[in-house]
Amino acid sequence: MTQAAALRPRPPVHIGLWLQVVTIRLVGMPTIGRFGAVGCAMVTPFDEDGTLDLDAAVALARWLCSHGNDFLVLAGTTGESPVLTDSEKRDLWRTVVESVTVPIVAGTSTYDTAHSVALTRAARECGAAGILAVTPYYSRPPQSGLEGHFRAIHEAATGLPVLLYDIPVRTGRKLADETVVRLARDEIIVGVKDATANPAASAALLREAPDGFELYSGNDGDTLALLAVGAVGVISVESHWAGEQVSEMIAAFSKGDVDHAREVNNRLIPSHRFQSSDQSPNPIPTKAMMRALGHSVGDCRLPLGPAPEGLEAEARRVHAELNG
Repeated sequence: MTQAAALRPRPPVHIGLWLQVVTIRLVGMPTIGRFGAVGCAMVTPFDEDGTLDLDAAVALARWLCSHGNDFLVLAGTTGESPVLTDSEKRDLWRTVVESVTVPIVAGTSTYDTAHSVALTRAARECGAAGILAVTPYYSRPPQSGLEGHFRAIHEAATGLPVLLYDIPVRTGRKLADETVVRLARDEIIVGVKDATANPAASAALLREAPDGFELYSGNDGDTLALLAVGAVGVISVESHWAGEQVSEMIAAFSKGDVDHAREVNNRLIPSHRFQSSDQSPNPIPTKAMMRALGHSVGDCRLPLGPAPEGLEAEARRVHAELNG
């Protein structure tokens, strides 16, 4: 059975669990997003001197595509977008687009609307399949400013689907449901990567959003809960090393096998916890894990900087436990 067939909604196996009952009665079985169910927010490889390593990016992208990922997000938060030059972003997008067959979603937005527009045009020219537009950070714009920002990106995308990225813990500003719904109804955006860590609020957003609006989980630990309220998949960090397991969990839930989905999620909990901490915020642990698995990704550029001592050993332990 192909992955697409495995992920098609099917009648539930049984109605024994409360979670399953709620899912079926309120939202039906989940559909899968336009890009696929599992997207990897890919790290950006650097060499020992901190220079962009395009050969390593191609090797990593191909490996990720063969290990459970349906699409890739390049130059997002995990890809260290704030420390990449515009030229490096263009080179990364173009090179990876030409090297894989899965959709590439480009992270193009900054806190500057004009800059975001220019990057969106560049990503379109490089062959990106979609745009991921994060809420402008630091300046804390009003909702009217946020709406204007995303409308400008949509215009620059000229037909490419635009996903919002709502992550208030990093941006300092929460997108209001009214703003998101208005942009969706006006066909400015097709959905949102939701890293708000509030599934109840996500359910309320989906209730008001128009048909076809797609919500992707933006936190791996929230994916199962968000599937229950109507998410179409996840843009994942842990799919760097657990893509098959994440795909298995979503496929199981989509078929109505909530028991198995919960079992897989339970196995993934140490992986969820490994991804980020105050001492080692994402993507420092992700790069440590990739190095532990033999991938040449280098360290993070400052201000994130290199991994603390012992993190790669912890990565090996988490990976061994997950696959034991």
